[in-house]
Amino acid sequence: MLEQNKNPFKGIQGDLKDVPPELRRKVMNDIAMAKLLMDMATLFTGNYSSLIEGMLKTSEKNQK
Repeated sequence: MLEQNKNPFKGIQGDLKDVPPELRRKVMNDIAMAKLLMDMATLFTGNYSSLIEGMLKTSEKNQK
């Protein structure tokens, strides 16, 4: 029962240590590449839903 009440995040609050510059640079480059890929995916796929909706929507002019 005591184990369940223990907060696991309290153990993380230890001293923060600086990471090596090479590792920091690699992580930041990986994050930048992931963001670039997400932005490119949004660029190529973001408007498909509105395009299909516009094609399927009937306008009031055509109904008269």
